[in-house]
Amino acid sequence: MSDEPKLAIIISCYNYEAFVERAIRSVLNQWRSDCELVVVDDGSTDRSWDVIRRSGVTAYRTANGSQRVACLYGLDRTTAPFVLFLDADDELKPAALAAIMDKLDHDVAKLQFSLERIDADGRRVIEAAPALEAFRRRDALARQVLRTGVYKSPPTSGNVFRRDVCELLREATYDRSADGITLFAAPFMGDVISLSEELGRYRIHDRNISGLGRSPDPALLENEIWRFVARLEHLRTILARLNPGQRLVSAQDTFYFPERSFCLSLARGRRPPLARLPALLVQLVVQDYSPRNKLAMATFFILGACLPRKRGQALLAYRFMVGRRSIEGLLDAIRGT
Repeated sequence: MSDEPKLAIIISCYNYEAFVERAIRSVLNQWRSDCELVVVDDGSTDRSWDVIRRSGVTAYRTANGSQRVACLYGLDRTTAPFVLFLDADDELKPAALAAIMDKLDHDVAKLQFSLERIDADGRRVIEAAPALEAFRRRDALARQVLRTGVYKSPPTSGNVFRRDVCELLREATYDRSADGITLFAAPFMGDVISLSEELGRYRIHDRNISGLGRSPDPALLENEIWRFVARLEHLRTILARLNPGQRLVSAQDTFYFPERSFCLSLARGRRPPLARLPALLVQLVVQDYSPRNKLAMATFFILGACLPRKRGQALLAYRFMVGRRSIEGLLDAIRGT
């Protein structure tokens, strides 16, 4: 193996003293001479910095900014052509780096892999979500983004980016996270490799930035919608530089925008307007989901538009719940049993 680093792993940490050592060890235990590891403490107020220093890895402490700013700080202190931003509450599985490194070449803009979902104590909660298929694509994904604004992608820790794709984060001043514009610009800058193997672990607990597993928060949902709109406008400016002839869908014409707006109404204790339901169901039909998922989402929309306020909120909470769901569980949730 070459002594020149090919992959940089940058761990950003804010008040994750309970988890950051496990994230670091998950990298060190499979260490390779062609990888470099940097940990950036984003102004933690707990004992995270003490835990990080004890590990002996290259580490920096900055004033609290955001995940995006911390990751850029780490980016400037690494040299490898490919970068993995690993959240401090997540982990890589054994032999993950070997599987990743074997697939990287100069035509790859992004590599993604499945993440097992675990709880705060490291116990498996559910299989990988989203489940990914194995492929190497570019044009098909680019067309999907142009048409819908999205494609199936894991959270931050399940992605490796070529360094020039990461540079786009410097322009994303509207975003605090590091898994926004890079995900959706990647197909326009090179190949996207998708691996179906679970090469990492995504930890679900009561302080996830994503809010996954918690009762839906209207402010969080509102921020998701705003962030989606800002990201699409940013992508529009990037495409104008890369290929001025490409036409990107407007945020309001995507499925994501009305779907999140529907959820936001429920989270605020309001019944979503029935008049918008037919258009939402029509959009659902053409989405790239399995028939089972389409049926489940259609049921959610219909019930959410018809149920009383409290039961609508219970329905939304069940949808955001992590773990296996069933029709029986859904009925219990909306009955309050």
